[in-house]
Amino acid sequence: MAGNRTESVERAMSILLAFSEEATQMTLTELANATGLHKSTVLRLTNSLAIYGFIQRDAKGRFSIGPSVWRLGLLFRKSFLSREAVTPALRTLVEATGETASFYVRAGDQRVCLYRENSPHVVRVHAEEGIRLNLSTGASGRVLRHFSGEDTGCAGDFTRYGSVHSVGETIPDISSVATPVFSKSGERTRFDRAARDRAVPTLEKAARALRASHSDAG
Repeated sequence: MAGNRTESVERAMSILLAFSEEATQMTLTELANATGLHKSTVLRLTNSLAIYGFIQRDAKGRFSIGPSVWRLGLLFRKSFLSREAVTPALRTLVEATGETASFYVRAGDQRVCLYRENSPHVVRVHAEEGIRLNLSTGASGRVLRHFSGEDTGCAGDFTRYGSVHSVGETIPDISSVATPVFSKSGERTRFDRAARDRAVPTLEKAARALRASHSDAG
């Protein structure tokens, strides 16, 4: 497997993945520190990425994500349900439970958060749209693996409509419940088993309605 890898490409990808909601712009030094690459390497790779619009640099020398990343993101999202279809259901779930609602999709051996509506609580789950997480942890990871035909080792934990719980698997203080299409997450002492059980009917109802509307549209 190692022989099939291209180190320069992986280094370029590490530069793109260094950006986040908290770091939308970075200096050369910050990028070097975030990626562990030498400044000369960062500069060489960002120059190449800039040619294709993946990186841009302003007059003060600060780097940011370029428009080509946005275009690819839109193409990726077109493979799934649109924001217009998903967001109203996410907002309904947040209003009903007070906890963060997310829409995850599978991408290889990871799960990607395409859409999210945050809880109104001060202490809440916060993960930006586009974040990639392991499939091996979390309720949404279990759901995606289970409905991809993989053995999750917890088939008996799923409800009739495919919902499942997790506690402290991805983040120690966070518990969650997920069903095919959606997941709900919250601070574990507040979003305890009883609260998650109360959320399941609303979660599954929203998921069934969304699946039905998507089936009718197709």
